[in-house]
Amino acid sequence: MEIQYILGYIGALFIGLVLGLIGGGGSILTVPILVYFLGINPITATAYSLFVVGSSALVGAIKNIQKKLVDFKTAIVFAVPAFTAVFLTRKYLVPAIPEQFYKIDNFIITKDIAIMLLFAVLMLLASISMLKSKKEVEKEDVNLNFVVFFFQAAFIGVLTGLVGAGGGFLIIPTLMFFARMSIKNAVATSLLIIAINSLIGFIGDVQNIEIDWLFLLSFTSISIIGIFIGTYLSKFIEGAKLKKGFGWFVLVMGIYIIFKELTK
Repeated sequence: MEIQYILGYIGALFIGLVLGLIGGGGSILTVPILVYFLGINPITATAYSLFVVGSSALVGAIKNIQKKLVDFKTAIVFAVPAFTAVFLTRKYLVPAIPEQFYKIDNFIITKDIAIMLLFAVLMLLASISMLKSKKEVEKEDVNLNFVVFFFQAAFIGVLTGLVGAGGGFLIIPTLMFFARMSIKNAVATSLLIIAINSLIGFIGDVQNIEIDWLFLLSFTSISIIGIFIGTYLSKFIEGAKLKKGFGWFVLVMGIYIIFKELTK
């Protein structure tokens, strides 16, 4: 087995470890690992990422359901427009993006580069979200503005579909602000939403992309093993400090991807 494949599978374990240790964030690394370590085309990598992210989030969601932390009503209200947007984005919007996305003089941004640049921007936003301390909200009776909530969910769904990341750093603040959830419930509920969004979005790719199921299932399995290891280690390691450290790592990775893609 070549060294890049070994590094790729180590990366899969690391994705799971981060998810298990801090409850999120690791999936933001899935696309860079698939693209830069394993040499997979960015469009295919975003599709694979949806499956890996969805499967990993489902494991976390099941654990949180057992702990009775998931708000099913809010999850369904959010997930329906979100997974519809993810599915339509993967099935119709992504294939419709032109191969030469932008050109000025001799400077050309291809479809693959555009996807990676968008992904890098979301990595920067995710890192800022991880570095900021989220304030707890007081639980109170609140009437959801369903119109705003619907469009917020659909927008996050489109972004998830474009870059193949779960979007937890966008979903959690939305649940805390609009549904007035505590951060613990928002994190738990977001995992169920991410699982639904990602796995249904992946279905939109099945007819458009040739899937290497053996590789995808093995990569995902290693990531899920990492989740269980990370969950065990989280009993001995303080997650808040790890989250800030990982936030800085994601920030550097986002800057690196922008530099690498623009200097090809």
